[in-house]
Amino acid sequence: MNVLLDYLPQFRDGFLGTLAITASSALLALVLGVLIAGFRVSPIPPLRAFGTAWVTVLRNTPLTLLFLVAFFVVPQVLFQGASPYVLATLALGFYTSSFVCEAVRSGINTVPLGQAEAARSLGMTFSQTLGQIVLPQATRTVLPPLSSIFIALTKNSAIAGAFGYGELFNLSKLLNDKGYAIAWIFLWTALAYLIITFAISAVFRLLERRMGVAR
Repeated sequence: MNVLLDYLPQFRDGFLGTLAITASSALLALVLGVLIAGFRVSPIPPLRAFGTAWVTVLRNTPLTLLFLVAFFVVPQVLFQGASPYVLATLALGFYTSSFVCEAVRSGINTVPLGQAEAARSLGMTFSQTLGQIVLPQATRTVLPPLSSIFIALTKNSAIAGAFGYGELFNLSKLLNDKGYAIAWIFLWTALAYLIITFAISAVFRLLERRMGVAR
């Protein structure tokens, strides 16, 4: 118990750090995931091939390996001096985007083909059909898997702590090194993660109720 009171500002900063990396990575993953899902259902073969390669490579690569690339290769090649926050966001966002892409693609496949054919018969382009007809209808079926993906992303953010980013896992490691009882540290850290994941679940349940179809 004392460890929480003695290091309350550090726990607060670690909690905010986890929130920040989760939110920024989720936003990046959502944007990239929807874009790549569009590529995967595109009538243009090179775009479909790029989307397939993106998902295959990122989904089958260990997240720790992506963190190693982000922290030790990217600064040497692309972004010298990038902060741990930016690098961790890139690793988490790119990795999670492959799962978001597949969730969105499965939602697109639930929309009857006739909807897209009707839109094309009216002269709408592929991007107009996807953005104005198909994706709005697919959103309802995509929400449940997206909730699970973003909860998993929250827990995966703990890896960023091992690479020096100031979040809850990093704080737990520092306090454990100072000799505090690991059980209390894990308890407060687990409670903090539960608060974040319950909040994500609540937001998605609210969205599902708002967008649900009356039966």
